[in-house]
Amino acid sequence: QVQLVESGGGLVQPGGSLRLSCAASGSIFSIYFMGWYRQAPGKQRELVAGMTRGSSTNYPDSVKGRFTISRDNAKKTVYLQMNSLKPEDTAVYYCNMASSVGDYWGQGTQVTVSS
Repeated sequence: QVQLVESGGGLVQPGGSLRLSCAASGSIFSIYFMGWYRQAPGKQRELVAGMTRGSSTNYPDSVKGRFTISRDNAKKTVYLQMNSLKPEDTAVYYCNMASSVGDYWGQGTQVTVSS
């Protein structure tokens, strides 16, 4: 069983930056995909950054060049660096890890971009 705990959300002005963290507990040996999703009020949850076990990454056009996903294997932590934030980035952000035996989600962390 894997548990994920996110941190790092908050209120930031447009143009600002935040770094989200997702710390995993338990065995992550079988994890083959790590991702960050977001869900704004009234909208579907969407993938904003993904990373495979081989460290290939993908981003939607809406965040490409502004968001970066990274990981620290020793700390079992995945990060999402968000730069040049826009009001439309406001959402609850969720960490996800997919494995051959389960799909795991964090509790979510609120990111609000507003002046």
